[in-house]
Amino acid sequence: MKIILCIFGLFFLGFSGGGRAIAQMALTPGGGGLPDPQLSQKDNDYLDRQAKVFLDSVQALLSVYPPVIHEGRERSMAKLLMDAVFHEKYAAFRKPAQEFFHGQTDHLIRNLEQTIVKKGAMIWKVYNMGFIVRTKSVTIAFDLVRGATAGSPDFTLTTEETDRLVTQCDVLFISHKHNDHADKAVAENFLNSGKPVITPEEVWKNDPIFPGITHLERVSEKVQKLTLKDNRTLDVIIYPGHQLTSAINNVSMITTAEGITIAHTGDQINEGEMMGDFEWIDQVSKNHKVDILMPNAWTTDIFRIVRGFNPALVVPGHEIELGHTVWDRLPFWGDDKYLELNYADLKRSKYPVVALVWGESYSFNP
Repeated sequence: MKIILCIFGLFFLGFSGGGRAIAQMALTPGGGGLPDPQLSQKDNDYLDRQAKVFLDSVQALLSVYPPVIHEGRERSMAKLLMDAVFHEKYAAFRKPAQEFFHGQTDHLIRNLEQTIVKKGAMIWKVYNMGFIVRTKSVTIAFDLVRGATAGSPDFTLTTEETDRLVTQCDVLFISHKHNDHADKAVAENFLNSGKPVITPEEVWKNDPIFPGITHLERVSEKVQKLTLKDNRTLDVIIYPGHQLTSAINNVSMITTAEGITIAHTGDQINEGEMMGDFEWIDQVSKNHKVDILMPNAWTTDIFRIVRGFNPALVVPGHEIELGHTVWDRLPFWGDDKYLELNYADLKRSKYPVVALVWGESYSFNP
């Protein structure tokens, strides 16, 4: 509670200058500042200072209020501050935002390098739909990207950061061809390390990287054996999903040697002619006991998708993808009414939902 009072104290001080603050205001006509050329440099500098205050507050709150099911108001407020910073067009070009992302990633990498899982699974959220899941026997990456779609080289994860992430993983599953899910530099890193990369066949189809990629059959309920670098195996089902009509989308479900079943939906979305995908979605839990489901939070009727898988834990993703235009960067608060979603209903439901911020982790024990 002390942290919250400090935050509001900062806000109050910012507005307590009265007439003196108003008298000192001098708006520069036109723009020409950086990173937003429509604003003056003074305006840009203010937004940088504000971003730093907000994101420092986010980190302070998150350090006290870690991920939990049915999170409290304090943690929700931290995410609101994140929404405020990253729903500005040039957020990825602002130094405080870059430092926050790299700081969260550094925390994740160090945690990943030090974590040995003896029971259950540890789940890390990297960026967008990028997740890493570790059990006692395997570490699996899903839709791992560097954040390059944000358009800022200084926001994008470095070669060193990427190398350290890939070193910790055994296999990479990529759901579909869009750049905020399929990062060629990351995939090449896995392949060069002798680690399998699994994608739909339309991903990098005419690229030299294509022959080295594993293309499993997209057949509902067909269990396929995937062999890893050291002859360990995983049981994998690739459900034949879609992102509307723009891309075929692998919905991957993996069962580890410990019997933990993990599903990642990529950008699965059902509307119009793609409503037929619910024919297999509605049946999944009748055939499998799903432990962890990672769905994209902006999909239409996420509630029905979760009911179909009926998992022990839901870990949503795709919030604040900076490659999207501002209105289409799904905020943590949902924007359900405008986007016609039911994500907020899911979080209030009986299903255990843990919404992670970049760099955070959650321990799942069946």
